[in-house]
Amino acid sequence: MNHLVIGMLAHVDAGKTTLSEALLYSTGTIRSLGRVDNKDAFLDTNSMERARGITIFSKQARFTLDKYSVTLLDTPGHVDFSAEMERTLQVLDYAVLVISGADGVQGHTKTLWQLLKHYRIPTFIFVNKMDQQGTNRQLLLEQLRNMLSDSIVDFSFKSAMDTEAIALTDETLLDKHLAGEELTDTDIASVIATRKLFPCFFGSALRMNGIKEFIDGLATYMKPKEYPTAFGAKVYKITRDNQSTRLTHLKITGGTLSSRMSINDTEKINQIRLYSGEKYTTANEVTAGEVCAVTGLDSSFAGQSLGTDVPSNIPLLEPVLTYKLLILDGTDPLLAIPKLRQLEEEDPKLHVVWNEFLKEIHLQVMGAVQIEILRTVIAERFGISVDFGSGNIVYKETITTTVEGVGHFEPLRHYAEVHLIMEPGSPGSGITCKLDCEGSGLDRNWQRLILTHLYERTHRGVLTGSPLTDVVISLVGGRAHQKHTEGGDFRQATYRAIRQGLMQAESVLLEPYYSFTLELPRTAVGRAMTDLERMHADFELKDADMEEDFAVISGSAPVSAFSDYQSEFIAYTKGHGKLYLSQGGYKPCHNAEEVIASMGYDPDRDTHNPSSSVFCSHGSGDIVPWYEVFDHMHIESILAARTKGTPDNSSPSGQPVKNTIAALDAALGTEEIDAILRRTGFANSNTKETKHYRPFNKTKIEAVSYGYKGKETTQNSGTSYLLVDGYNIIFSWNELNELAASNLDAARTKLLDMMCNYQAMKKCELIVVFDAYRVQNHATEFLDHHNIHVVYTKEAETADTYIERFAHEHGKKHYVRVATSDRLEQVIITGQGCHMVSAREFEQEVKALEEMIREEYLDKKL
Repeated sequence: MNHLVIGMLAHVDAGKTTLSEALLYSTGTIRSLGRVDNKDAFLDTNSMERARGITIFSKQARFTLDKYSVTLLDTPGHVDFSAEMERTLQVLDYAVLVISGADGVQGHTKTLWQLLKHYRIPTFIFVNKMDQQGTNRQLLLEQLRNMLSDSIVDFSFKSAMDTEAIALTDETLLDKHLAGEELTDTDIASVIATRKLFPCFFGSALRMNGIKEFIDGLATYMKPKEYPTAFGAKVYKITRDNQSTRLTHLKITGGTLSSRMSINDTEKINQIRLYSGEKYTTANEVTAGEVCAVTGLDSSFAGQSLGTDVPSNIPLLEPVLTYKLLILDGTDPLLAIPKLRQLEEEDPKLHVVWNEFLKEIHLQVMGAVQIEILRTVIAERFGISVDFGSGNIVYKETITTTVEGVGHFEPLRHYAEVHLIMEPGSPGSGITCKLDCEGSGLDRNWQRLILTHLYERTHRGVLTGSPLTDVVISLVGGRAHQKHTEGGDFRQATYRAIRQGLMQAESVLLEPYYSFTLELPRTAVGRAMTDLERMHADFELKDADMEEDFAVISGSAPVSAFSDYQSEFIAYTKGHGKLYLSQGGYKPCHNAEEVIASMGYDPDRDTHNPSSSVFCSHGSGDIVPWYEVFDHMHIESILAARTKGTPDNSSPSGQPVKNTIAALDAALGTEEIDAILRRTGFANSNTKETKHYRPFNKTKIEAVSYGYKGKETTQNSGTSYLLVDGYNIIFSWNELNELAASNLDAARTKLLDMMCNYQAMKKCELIVVFDAYRVQNHATEFLDHHNIHVVYTKEAETADTYIERFAHEHGKKHYVRVATSDRLEQVIITGQGCHMVSAREFEQEVKALEEMIREEYLDKKL
């Protein structure tokens, strides 16, 4: 017999499971009709499903229909479990879309229709609940044709089918119809199989009305599929049975699968199960077109293609909310992670995320109902009592410029270098990786390994640490060492190349959007449009064809602003309005600056995603920050060669600047830097512009290569260093900036006095560093000012450069803290193992200490 797989899809409460029961009963598979409300439906086998009256997990049943052996897959209808439904679509030959005659096309119905189009699945439509009062067949058919497709034709009565409407869906059929020839069942089945025609049936599954006509239509107008003889299979689901045996659910897409058969040369099939409801039979062999569950595969995953199977389209539906998992019974989060990984394996869209810095577990989900189910599942399966914090939006990041990312990993006896070109992808495309390094000299095996590393993890953006998406990554070059390169070296180089590229690129924060349609009374249009503008929605007002007193508004809006709008909408339309929602993909965030600031993500502190590279120097690995990698890499810039002459130190949208002096010039501009330096006490003191500034009284001493050496201590010795970027702090603090506008020397003196007070309380080795890099023939100077140290850099050396060198020399041996808001400087010092405090945070800290000193003084005086 020919094998076919049919899936049942619907908006929640459309009667999908009831229709499945009617099909199974009519084909003799079950002896009595079960009902969802009676909690005895054949396919609702889970206790949570029976308690809630909804389908949560996809189930299957087997029955015979004419010449076909059919596997029926009943999928969840609730939007929170859409990911489970979408995974099932990958193995369907035909779909049945169930629509409630009482409600018509709903928001989730449109989403289902888009998914069926995306996966190119031939579809039959069954309009259910036609026994309810007020349903109108003709109006419903018009709505279906207006909102879904004008190729939907009523097939309820074969003798009364509109043959002209059928013929209009295909040129060949139209020519045949105009020639007076009769359209055969084979003709019709062919256009249904190519999604040019969508048969529609009306009835009531609960009353068994229209079921016979629907079954006859399926038997008549479905076509058998042809499969290749070579073995292939598609994995669509991972589950575990009551004995915790891991089950891999798959469809055979070519050849045959037999027990004890080896898969991927590493694993072997132990048992083949054919499920129908909660029971199963075993088989020694299954052929192409059949769906089964197998044991023995421990590394399989949902969406995996085995053998000759062709990979499916990228899933469209994604979770838009993230929740913090709260463990209530004291279980160690690290012990809970492996158990939660099992749930993630069964539902890949769950996304279990461990935050190493906060020691927290976060889950990405589709909605609140899924949260309730997860709470029960975790308690029942793992015995862990959990709750969930408040939900947040799942953000993503992308890039808008093309860059070359370079990663180099060369500690002692290791070697790998990777060059990637990263460019913006089309919206919704995800991460696309490809090979583009013909003639590069990099061995094919290394190329494939790098491609594997590109796909094996979720890459994080540099704005908020959110997942990267819509980026095309091309491997354009690389280098290995014949003796020292190992597989893990290319993993490190690949990851670092991506981050190095992201640090150069112009990044954009993305947020999820809803596509919406509002049908509402015209009297409520003004209120709706005001609300939509407030929610940053893009929309247009249309005239509705249904009734004169109603209008239609359609558009898209951020999920963060629109998620709780439904109840408000129903209230002000007094129950007469209808709101249709579907996922609208990711678009640029409407309040990106606010979100980025609130998250407080610092890419330079993300030690799990380093942007630096490691080069071998004097027999050991030397960490080189991302913006200096182009000066040290072993392969010339490939992007620059292709674009013919991109300069090495161009703007941030091209290659990165080469050093911190160039970075300072690029950030502030030469004139602004000159103006600052001309006002220093020791620079250009004979000019008219600086005659009001008296040089600070300093004692010149012999210059040393790294400046002030300090005491030899360890990080655990209790002694710490604080380096203050003098002019950065002055021009960042409002009080000192205003003073510097009239007298820079006074501002500098006041900063030093404040630092003296700070050191007296903190008892640290405090060094204030001032720029003098444009003062001719100036050597490094430093002096002791009361209880702190002051350094004036030598000619051609900025404060940034001095601090970098100090960090490199002392960062691994001492506790070193740097106060600055210079982004480039922060990159370097954190990479050297030092700690950073921004100018704003440092100002708050200093003021708090000053207040403490004042209070102590007043207490002593009293």
